[in-house]
Amino acid sequence: MKLWLLVALLLLWSQLENGLCQDFRRRKDSNESRGKLIGKRVKGRPPKLKERDPQGRGGTLLTQVLDKGRFLRLGDSLTVPAGKDLELRCKGSRVGWTYPTYLDRFNESRLSIKQQDKFSQLMLTSPSAADTGEYSCWVVLCDGAECEKDPDRTSSTYIYFADKDELFVPSMVYTEIVYLRPDRPAVVPCRVTTPHTRVTLHREVPPGEVSASYKPTSGFLITDPMPEHMGVVYCKATAKGTMQISNKYQLLYVEVPSGPPFATIEASATSVRGGDNVNITCTVLGEPELDVDFTWTYPGQDQRPVDIYGAWRLIARGVGHTTRISQSVLMLEDMETIDFGRYTCRAKNRHGETSVATRLEPL
Repeated sequence: MKLWLLVALLLLWSQLENGLCQDFRRRKDSNESRGKLIGKRVKGRPPKLKERDPQGRGGTLLTQVLDKGRFLRLGDSLTVPAGKDLELRCKGSRVGWTYPTYLDRFNESRLSIKQQDKFSQLMLTSPSAADTGEYSCWVVLCDGAECEKDPDRTSSTYIYFADKDELFVPSMVYTEIVYLRPDRPAVVPCRVTTPHTRVTLHREVPPGEVSASYKPTSGFLITDPMPEHMGVVYCKATAKGTMQISNKYQLLYVEVPSGPPFATIEASATSVRGGDNVNITCTVLGEPELDVDFTWTYPGQDQRPVDIYGAWRLIARGVGHTTRISQSVLMLEDMETIDFGRYTCRAKNRHGETSVATRLEPL
């Protein structure tokens, strides 16, 4: 009897132990499932989006290549010692560049640009103070043969090439002309090669300092030009105990309204005989730096030769006012019957076109 009871108790204990183990496994599996589900939810969260940089994807497109494979992302300005080679890179599979016009004007072999697969490379060897200016690049978008600049992916940096012997960016002109207009600011373009140079503006006659705001990337800004600003001025720079004087600037006051050319025409004679010589002059008064293009229509055109020449000069009109006189002269030698008739001069500038005419009659 006791042996039977002992066997029954052992069987009961074995069943209870199996039930507890299965329940523990179910609770463990349930906890692991919940842990896995929670992990999945964390991984499934959408990443936080970054705002698009107007300079391009990932920041500025422009970088400077330093030694030992290091790179420097460029900001608004950069100062580099004159004489030290410069290498710039711009991200993009097709890239356009702009740089100081000085480098194009003299067809500088020191400047080279190479397009790689993922970037464009600009190399400037032995840079000088004259190379100081803005360097820009942008991504070029093409649709077939048509290409255009991507306005959302462009970068620019003003680069100073510091030279202790050249505080001002050199100019090829000893005396530059600056036109003063009453309706817009004027700039005296004495730029420096180091951004923290102290610069002042001075009048030559009567001698004295001129009050104007200065920006090292452009020069002195005269916000409200007046006739009393006219004259010769120069800039004075001081840096680390060194003082230098810039080239001179001739300030001319202009009061000519912008618009199509104001043209007149005049013949040396309007009644002529066969065999006479006649000059017909077309004259335009306009803004000093505004180019004028002349074209002529006349009897016998393309049938016999005539001589046409042009010239322009600055003249003073009134007190302190400067304007430009542009002329085109048509010269006829040994008048013939085919030369009599109407002579028309067309003068054109960027604002429009004006036509004037006169007639040559037989005497």
